[in-house]
Amino acid sequence: MSLVEIDRPSGTVLLHAGGTGYVLRVDGAAGTVRLVHWGAPLPLEDALALREPDFVGSSFHSPLDGTEELALEGQVRFALPALDVRYADGTSSVEPAVDGYGVREDGDSAQLTVSLRDAGRPLKWELHYRVRGDCPVIERWTEILHTGTPQEPPLSLVRHAAAQWNLPVLPAYRMSSVHGQWAGEFQLRRTPLTVGETTLTSRRGHTGHQSNPWLALDAGDATEECGEVWTVALATAGSWRMTAVRSAEGRCSVLGGSGHEGVEISLSPGESWTTPVSTGQYTPGGFGGASRAYHAYVREHVLPAPGERRPVLYNSWEATAFDVTFDGQRELAELAARVGAELFVVDDGWFGARDSDRAGLGDWTPRPSAFPDGLRPLADHVHGLGMRFGLWVEPEMVSPDSDLFRERPGWVLHLPDRTAHTLRNQLVLDFSRPEVTDWALDWLLRTVDACGVDFLKWDFNRSFTEAGSVGRRPDGRRIFIEHALGAHRVLDRLRAARPALRIETCSGGGGRVDLASLAHTDQAWASDNTDAVDRLSIQYGFSQLYPAQVMGAWVTDSPNPHTGRAVPLRFRLHSAMAGALGIGGDLTRWPESDLNETTEYIARYKAVRSTIQTGDLYRLGSPADGSHCAQYVARDGGESVVLQWRPGPAERTALPRLKLRGLDPDAVYRIDDDSGAVPAGTKHRGAALAAYGVAAQLPPGGYASRMLTLRRVD
Repeated sequence: MSLVEIDRPSGTVLLHAGGTGYVLRVDGAAGTVRLVHWGAPLPLEDALALREPDFVGSSFHSPLDGTEELALEGQVRFALPALDVRYADGTSSVEPAVDGYGVREDGDSAQLTVSLRDAGRPLKWELHYRVRGDCPVIERWTEILHTGTPQEPPLSLVRHAAAQWNLPVLPAYRMSSVHGQWAGEFQLRRTPLTVGETTLTSRRGHTGHQSNPWLALDAGDATEECGEVWTVALATAGSWRMTAVRSAEGRCSVLGGSGHEGVEISLSPGESWTTPVSTGQYTPGGFGGASRAYHAYVREHVLPAPGERRPVLYNSWEATAFDVTFDGQRELAELAARVGAELFVVDDGWFGARDSDRAGLGDWTPRPSAFPDGLRPLADHVHGLGMRFGLWVEPEMVSPDSDLFRERPGWVLHLPDRTAHTLRNQLVLDFSRPEVTDWALDWLLRTVDACGVDFLKWDFNRSFTEAGSVGRRPDGRRIFIEHALGAHRVLDRLRAARPALRIETCSGGGGRVDLASLAHTDQAWASDNTDAVDRLSIQYGFSQLYPAQVMGAWVTDSPNPHTGRAVPLRFRLHSAMAGALGIGGDLTRWPESDLNETTEYIARYKAVRSTIQTGDLYRLGSPADGSHCAQYVARDGGESVVLQWRPGPAERTALPRLKLRGLDPDAVYRIDDDSGAVPAGTKHRGAALAAYGVAAQLPPGGYASRMLTLRRVD
């Protein structure tokens, strides 16, 4: 069966996407493209029998509202436009006409393109859809073209959404999304969607800590493992905006694109604009089913190197801050290798005059007082210990107290008649300018080669203010989009030139986590907050869309440097083992018993790393509960790992048994419990573990945790 089926007499198009049916109808006479169905799979003959939804008409209502694949301004339409154009005469009304539609098959994927134009103005746009047979996530984007003659004036794209996703009419609508702040990202909220327009956005030039560019909708009755859920996620790393629209008539749509309000795109004749990709997914399997589908999508269709296991890393920041020296880093590297780290990363403070955050950004040569012979001797020592060598970098930033700024003050984002405010004592370089990105690529390549670098932690430690690109286009706010695109071009060129190099995306923690960033990097630093208790809610929200494989999580000192909370080492290890495990404490101060315990648990993690990083995740409870778990099941069902935490004082009430998910019901599993609560050698069938479960017994005391490992034995 073709992934895209078309019945041209009726204009019906049926997309098959990994067990999802998506039906739209192209009406050439009316110039419309409308959604008919997004949900359970169905055959073409059933799709042909479906009719576009409608309401009782009146002079105050349009039947097109909430049904078009990309709503416009003009004709009889009142809904929020996904594509809002301002022509040279100041008007925005568009009269759409369909030019045609077609399909291009490419192995296990297919792409549908629908071409439209304004019947009386120089504007053309194409709606693009990509589907895959093994994936329920649909990719959509829009290309917009000014088709006028060279003598005609430019036009402006006031709103330029990548797609409009229309839901079926539901009895109610509930929206799930994540919110937060620096050191408190990814806090999950599920709230009723009120009538009107609910907007999530970043106005900061990067993805942001305050929201993340995705949302999910259900009828208010979905649970973790049951119920219909529709998820929309945007692949963009600059400013962005997503709006969920609920009409009084009962319709619901989601619009999303790059740029916040007021970020317009000016197109001269012959120029075009391609939006970022917007992804949408339907599942009948609840919030857990939605997460597992997106995790698989990210692993298989987004990440540049999806099949690799993420290494256990050591990062020096919390041990040394800016007090970086060759001898100090060498000592930490030897201890990191002893406990089992596979990658050693030197964080901020290794370059220029960087002995604090007041200077040095932009001068990317080893600090002579710290590394008199350069970084190569340290890299060679790290490699000799059997680890890879990594560096922290912040290529998009510059300190006013730096040789680069003194030589190239015009390279920063600024408005000539406005004060340039520093944040963290730094300014932002203009990565929309080729000369700036060429400079960045040049020093990155030289540093990687000269210092034997295997890994970069790419940071971005401030948001945009007074942002302008001097001497560039008149639509200067476009920099809120184009800066991130410039950074992506550098990443692409860097990876193409050095294919073995691996990169972590970071922005003061989780301020640059999104599908677009992950398409150019290998993992993400989820938060600067390394408190093992706080991390449980951060990681819970992170896991709603992004897989454990990309979630950097560290074990650091106790009391925690951010919160002052004292937590047992075992709990800290179990918390960080839920993602790509790292160590970030000052190992020179850890007692021998802690080093030995860390060595033991890193070895345990490596034994089950593939299951945690690439397996299916089942969330059993939430951090709001007295106890909750993350269960990972290998794709072949042969192994499962359960991490369980009690993030507070001991409770006297009995905990419900852990009913495990995703196991082969007919297989027998042997259970290993690192707390000893389950006797060694205990065996149960998968069906019994699902129906009856295992005791949720944690060790006594506060901040208790354990890891269960289940392996199929028959």
